[in-house]
Amino acid sequence: MIKRNSESRSAPPQGPSLISDYRLLPGVPDEMLDPSGALRPGWDRLMSAFDALGSTELAARFERADQYLRDAGVFYRKYDGAEGKERAWPLAHIPLLIDEAEWQTISKGLVQRAELMENIVADIYGDNRLVQEGLLPPELVAQNNEFLRPLVGVKPASGHFLHFCAFELGRGPDGAWWVLGDRMQAPSGAGFALENRVATTRALSDVYGEMNIQRLAGFFRDFRDHLFVQAKRDGGRVGILTPGQLNETYFEHAYIARYLGLMLLEGEDLVVEDGQVMVRTVAGLKPVSVLWRRMDASFVDPLELRYDSRIGTPGMVEAVRSGSISMINALGTGILETRALAAFMPRLCKHLLGTGLELPEIATWWCGQAAEREYVLDNFDDLMIGPAFATTLPFDDLRGTALGASMTAGQKAQLKDRIATHGRDYVGQEPVRLSTAPVYADGKLEPRPITLRVFAARTEHGWSIMPGGFARVGSTPDTTALAMQRGGQAADVWVVSSAPVEQVSLLPQEGDRLVRNSPGSLPSRAADNLVWLGRYAERCEATVRILRAYNARLAELSKPDLPILTRCAEFLESIDVDATEAMPQGLLMSIDSAVHSAGQIRDRFSPDGWLALNDLQKTAQRFATRIATGDDATRAMTVLLRKLAGFSGLVHENMYRFAGWRFLEIGRRLERAIQIARITGWLTDEDAPDGSLEMLLEIGDSVMSHRRRYSVTAGTQSAIDLLVLDPLNPRSVLFQLTELLTQLETLPGGIRDGQLSSVAKAALQLQTRLITAEPQTMTPEKLDEISSEIGLLASLIAAHYFT
Repeated sequence: MIKRNSESRSAPPQGPSLISDYRLLPGVPDEMLDPSGALRPGWDRLMSAFDALGSTELAARFERADQYLRDAGVFYRKYDGAEGKERAWPLAHIPLLIDEAEWQTISKGLVQRAELMENIVADIYGDNRLVQEGLLPPELVAQNNEFLRPLVGVKPASGHFLHFCAFELGRGPDGAWWVLGDRMQAPSGAGFALENRVATTRALSDVYGEMNIQRLAGFFRDFRDHLFVQAKRDGGRVGILTPGQLNETYFEHAYIARYLGLMLLEGEDLVVEDGQVMVRTVAGLKPVSVLWRRMDASFVDPLELRYDSRIGTPGMVEAVRSGSISMINALGTGILETRALAAFMPRLCKHLLGTGLELPEIATWWCGQAAEREYVLDNFDDLMIGPAFATTLPFDDLRGTALGASMTAGQKAQLKDRIATHGRDYVGQEPVRLSTAPVYADGKLEPRPITLRVFAARTEHGWSIMPGGFARVGSTPDTTALAMQRGGQAADVWVVSSAPVEQVSLLPQEGDRLVRNSPGSLPSRAADNLVWLGRYAERCEATVRILRAYNARLAELSKPDLPILTRCAEFLESIDVDATEAMPQGLLMSIDSAVHSAGQIRDRFSPDGWLALNDLQKTAQRFATRIATGDDATRAMTVLLRKLAGFSGLVHENMYRFAGWRFLEIGRRLERAIQIARITGWLTDEDAPDGSLEMLLEIGDSVMSHRRRYSVTAGTQSAIDLLVLDPLNPRSVLFQLTELLTQLETLPGGIRDGQLSSVAKAALQLQTRLITAEPQTMTPEKLDEISSEIGLLASLIAAHYFT
C-alpha cells in the first residue's frame, strides 16, 4: 500500500488518488516511492496537488505544455531518411523530483569526474604518461578515430580542454547513481532542458511556485559570463558553431544562441586569416575568439582533419594551434567518449586524483586484453556487448549495446568470432537495471525506466553543475539500459530544496556595466537569409493577390477562357504558378522557401514571427486538399492574405531596427518593386484585354487611392502614375526604391566619408530616373527593363555584403 507523508499541504483529493493504482516493478527502485512504499520528499506534495486538480484539469494542463512546445517550434530531427524529419519534442509531463541533499552528492561526484576527464585528455594530448606508465592501453589512443593527431602538443588558449560536459546517470538496484556514459565531444540537451522547464512550469505554475525548486538561469548566466570574460581577454566575439539546420539538435543551437545572446555561426560564416578566426559580417571581417563547438571535431577543419567535410572552416586547426581561438570544448575531447575507458576509470581516478570515484562506473571489460576477453566470452549471455570506441560496430543488427542473451544463436556465434579476432573493438558491460519514475499515460500513472542527463560548465569559480537537467523516460517498462536507446520521452528535473531558492535571471543586475553590441555584427549568411525571407514573403503576397483576383473573376464569370483570365493565367505561368490549381504548388513552394529561410536564422527570429509563418504554411497545406477554384479559392486567398499581413505586421512592429531588420526590409522592398513593375507592364500592354486596369489596381491594393487621387476614370497613365511613379503610394515602385535607398544608406558602409556606397549609388540612380520620368514613358518594355535593373541591384547587394 502506498503511504502519504503527513506534511502534504495540498487540498484533499476529489475522488480516487492518482497514485492508488501505481504498481512498482519487482526488485526495481522507484524515484517516487521509497522501499517501504512511502512517497519520497517532494513527491507527496506534487501528487496531492495533482489529486486536487483532478484528471480533467490535469489533462488540460499537460495539453497546455504540449501546445507551448508546438507554438515555440521545439523539435528534434530523427534520421529515418536521407535528411530526416523534424519531430515534435516528446515531453513527459511529470517532472522527476530529486531531493537537494541527494543532488549535492551527485554534484560532488560530477565535479570530480569533470576534473578527472580534464586530466586524462590533457595527458593524452600532452605528456602521454598514462600510456607510458601502463595505466592506459596505447590501442585506445593510437587506434581511436577520435584521437586527432594534429592536436598533439597543442595547449588550449583558455588553459583547459573541457568547459561544458554532460553525463548520463542511472540509479541501480542498490539505490546509488551510476555513471552510464560521458558526453564530451559536443554535448547536447541543455537547451531542451530549458524548454522542458518552461513547458512544465507553464502547465504547473501554481504547483511549481509552491515548491522550492532550484532555478536553471544561474547556471547559464555564470557560463555565459565566463565565455565573455575569455572573449574580452582576446578582443573578439563569442559564437556557437553549428553544423547547420539539418543537424538533429539545431533547434537547441538556435535557442541557446538567442537565450545567451551569442552569434550562431556555421563553418561557411568563418574564415581564417593570418591564424585569426574571422566572421564574415555585413561590416566586413570581424574577429572571433571563443567558439562553443556543437559539431564533431573531425568536421571542423577540412584542411587538417576530415578532407570531405563541407561544414568546416579551412585553417581552424592552425588557429587553435596559434592560440587565437578558444574552442568549447577543445578539439579532440571526443576521445573521452570511448566506451572502453570505463574499464580503466577507477584506477585512473586513484592515480590522477588520489582517491576513488565518487560516483561508481558500471563494470566494464575491454576485450583488447586476453583475460578480460575470455571473461566476456565465458559470460556472454549475462553481459551487455557494445563497441569499445565511439563508432558503430561492424555487426548487422547491433547498435549501441545489446544483451548477449537477447541475440539469436547465429548472431552470438558471429559476434563471438569477431570478439575472438578483433577484441579491441568490443567491450562487455554489466547489465544495469534502471530505476523507474511515473509517467502519465491514458489518465493514470505507470512506472517507466529513466536515465538522467546532467550538465557541468566551467565558470570563473570552477565547475558548476546545472541544478536539474533532463530525464529520458523509456517507452516500455523494460528497465535495461537498451530500452533508453529506442526513443521515449524527456522529463524536466526538479531539484527540491528545503528552503526558498534565489530567483535568478539572465537580465543585467543593478550596477552591471552596460554593453551594446555593434550593428555590424550580423553574419553575412544571416543577412542573406533575411533578404530572401523578405523576398519570399513579398513574392507570396503578390502571388496570392493575383490568384485572388483571378479566382474572383472566375467565380463571377465562370469562363476561364475570357481574355482577362487568360492573360492573368499566362502571367502566373511565367512565375511557375498554375492558375488551374486551387492552391498552386508554385505558391506552396514559395511559402516553404520562406519558412526554410526563417529556419536558417532561428536565433534571430522572434517566436511569434516563427509561429505566424508556420501557421501560414499549415493553413496553405490544409487548403490544398480542401478547396476548388473559383469562390473557394477566392476566400482561401483572402485568409492567406490576412495571415501574410499578420506576419509582416509582427516583423515590422516588433523587430528591433538593427541591421537584421534592415536586410529583411531590403528583401521586401526589392521583391515588391520587381513584382509591381512586372505586373504593371503585363497589364498595361497595348493588347491588354478589357478589365486589365481594374485588375491591376486591385492586385496593387490601390483601388481606393486611385479614386481619390484622380478625377477621371481609370486610364493607363493614371494607373502607371499611381503604381510606378507615385512617391506617396506604399505600393509603388518609386516608393520601394526610396525606402530601399534609406536602408542602404543606414547599413554599415552605406555612407563613408560623405560618399555613398556603390550599391546605394546604383539605387539612387534608379530612383532618380523614376522621379524624373513621366507616365507615358513607362512602356511595358521600359517597366520590364526597370524590373531587371532592380534584380541586378539585388545582385549588387549580395556581392557587396554577402561574399
